[in-house]
Amino acid sequence: MNATLAVILALAVGTYAFRLVGPVLHGRVTVPPRVQELASAGAVVLLVALLATGALTEGGGFAGWARPAGVLVGAVLAWRRAPFVLVVLAAAGTTALLRLAGVG
Repeated sequence: MNATLAVILALAVGTYAFRLVGPVLHGRVTVPPRVQELASAGAVVLLVALLATGALTEGGGFAGWARPAGVLVGAVLAWRRAPFVLVVLAAAGTTALLRLAGVG
């Protein structure tokens, strides 16, 4: 067996095991409310970190001002509960117009 195939199979089995644990242990294990709050906060922190990394960096350096401006426009529109299509189009349009203007 190829080493790559073995790693892929191991990851597949591990992923399936994680997905199976939830339904199997439902009702048998109680998670304290404080742990649930911390898990929710941790998920938000990870998503914000991913957003910041994607918005601000490219190739190990600063991505320029156009991309963060587009992300900011999209975030404001999403916060104001604008339709998803409008959020995406406004963010992409803002980035494109700023790049066209030479902002970078």
